[in-house]
Amino acid sequence: MSGQAPSVGGSLNPRPTMNGNSGGNASMAQQRSNDNPIGVGNSGSSGGMSQQNLNGIVLEYLSKKGYNRTEATLRMESAHQDGDGRPIFTRVEESGGVKYGKAFDLFRHWIEENLEIYRPDLRRLLWPVFVYSFLDLVSDFYPKEAKTFFSNFREIFESEHEDDLRSLQAIALPEHVSVNEIARIYQSQRYRVTLSQTAFFNLIQFLESKEKDGGAVIISILQTRLNVVVVERTAEDQFSLARLLERAKHREDFPAEDEGIPGHNPGSAKLDNNAGSAVLTKLKLGQITLDAEGRQDVLYDLEDEDKANPPVAGQQSLVETFEQRIKREESEEVPGRTELPPRPPPLARDVAMEVQKVKEARDQLKLAGRTGGVGPGINVVMYTFHNTNDGITCIDFSGDYLLVAAGTDMHYIRVWSLDGSPLPGPPLPNGQESKPASSHRLIGHSGPVYAVSFAPATASSDKQRFTKAQHLLSSSADRTVRLWSLENWACLVVYKGHDGPVWDVTWGPFGHYFLTGSHDRTARLWSTDRVDCLRLFVGHDRDVDHVCFHPNSAYVFTGSCDKMVRMWLLTNGYPVRMFTGHTGNITALACSPNGKLLASADDAGTIILWDLGAGRLLKRMRGHGKGGIWSLTWSMESAVIVSGGADGTVRAWDVQLPIDASGQGKVVGEGGAGQKLDAAAQIANVSGAGGKKKTKEVVVTSDQISAFPTKKSPVYKTMFTRQNLVLAGGAYMP
Repeated sequence: MSGQAPSVGGSLNPRPTMNGNSGGNASMAQQRSNDNPIGVGNSGSSGGMSQQNLNGIVLEYLSKKGYNRTEATLRMESAHQDGDGRPIFTRVEESGGVKYGKAFDLFRHWIEENLEIYRPDLRRLLWPVFVYSFLDLVSDFYPKEAKTFFSNFREIFESEHEDDLRSLQAIALPEHVSVNEIARIYQSQRYRVTLSQTAFFNLIQFLESKEKDGGAVIISILQTRLNVVVVERTAEDQFSLARLLERAKHREDFPAEDEGIPGHNPGSAKLDNNAGSAVLTKLKLGQITLDAEGRQDVLYDLEDEDKANPPVAGQQSLVETFEQRIKREESEEVPGRTELPPRPPPLARDVAMEVQKVKEARDQLKLAGRTGGVGPGINVVMYTFHNTNDGITCIDFSGDYLLVAAGTDMHYIRVWSLDGSPLPGPPLPNGQESKPASSHRLIGHSGPVYAVSFAPATASSDKQRFTKAQHLLSSSADRTVRLWSLENWACLVVYKGHDGPVWDVTWGPFGHYFLTGSHDRTARLWSTDRVDCLRLFVGHDRDVDHVCFHPNSAYVFTGSCDKMVRMWLLTNGYPVRMFTGHTGNITALACSPNGKLLASADDAGTIILWDLGAGRLLKRMRGHGKGGIWSLTWSMESAVIVSGGADGTVRAWDVQLPIDASGQGKVVGEGGAGQKLDAAAQIANVSGAGGKKKTKEVVVTSDQISAFPTKKSPVYKTMFTRQNLVLAGGAYMP
């Protein structure tokens, strides 16, 4: 090579100059070469040679000498350099850390400018692409670019992924990625997203057409970090055209139920944070039947009832109704006795209550959801409390439909009879009965009462009211739960254990056991015969605000202001499901009587139905205004849900109707004075009280059967009776 160097210098002499004087210029070039061996680096001096000119000279030499391969290689490499020899990037992925910001911005703008029917699905890709782009920047030692990328795009996801963003914000170095819990979850597993075929093909076509502009970066993330499941559209699933149009009309700012990383991401049903891809625990959701002895006792009593009061023409006998019920329950998979909490031996009262339930089941009004687009007739009895001065905090109705209890922020509970009849007073020390009163106060708590719950009871035809409500539970800000006698109107037991206000308390379906939720982020299982709790349910990140039992008492549910609903096995406290997808704090929970569905509500006015067996979201229902849905109740056939909340309305919802088959929700007004709203009818605007204020418009999904506005009375409690009549209670707020 050193022997050929003079030839290269000599080949420069014949090259013509602008004035035709080749010799002089060659001498000057030779002189500069002697003064500066790296003469090409002096391109900035007068008469200096640029990198581009030098490349041209070398290419000309290689061409003359016949070095074709070398010439082709030099031409290809020099084509990506500017005049000063700096590389020219023709592909975004060649531009270092900046590539992720450019690619993400291109991807986001394309999604927002896409057809409306594709946007909801495609938007689900933005969050995982954002997370993995940020983690790649940090891992590849681009701290400055990573910080800029995070600050530029984090605002898009703050409403949905506030907690994850807070955790990811602390990551600045590659070492942080390996120790940050959220980063390790995303790095170790693929993020699952389900897309319809049309949206997926639309996506791939765009990314391939923009491969050099950033599409290759996005494709790489999709291939290596995401699990994109492509599904075909069917008539009734969430990817049907009707569903796509509905989501396009109302932008959904929540994760889908089938989205994310199993064990972490909102929208999936999972066991715990370390669940990974484990299969969900199989649940036994069937109803508990009586043992052989108890069943025979009920059958004897029903036979006596049929003889005393024979069924009318066309009506089933009580025995036939009972046998059909037992046959249906035996066909379902039920938990074994070892999977249930121990129960006291049945008493005569338990048999009498079962007989009454059979009577009410035979004579109940059948509610089977919509028929031909027309909703069933829902009958609601509203009990309004006046002159409360906004002091009532909770309401509950007794199972015999004779009593109503209200907790107050003045530390006491007050109990009334629903029919207005006077209540018997407590027995006097001398054995005499005290004078009856219109209501009774239960005093003992030292803080506001947040929840009250009547023990299980049924109506009774005998004068002794053998199956009437006998006990009441209450929870308070004083960190205690109290058990009250409704015969002596006195406190029997004080249960202590929670380390904070107790927000909710509810009885189990068979009595004896009850469940509480507290500010200390735990739920606790108790029994009436022990002062200490039997089981702790720990897992929520914030307060446990609402609790409820499964109808077979094998499982319990907890709802929290961490926007999650958890399902637990009662016997060992093991978490078997976790449902996330709410965008607001959980404000109400209710499990269906058939044990297969769960309804949860939040303070954003949304009700979500969950399939417990499959562990997935079935549908969302909207119609309530913001402020919270405070109560949910199911019809006996598990076909209709009734809700009440802060917007002062009682609303009935169809469980069976497919998700927005019409593709659009109806816009109605909130409030009103006794007017009934029907979401299946034409769009209606209902005035507020007196017509003085303009009503706030809300979108009502087509699942709503009807709505019953009150006159400025937030609805605290709704309850279906066993004959499918709805009881509702609220306080008038003038």
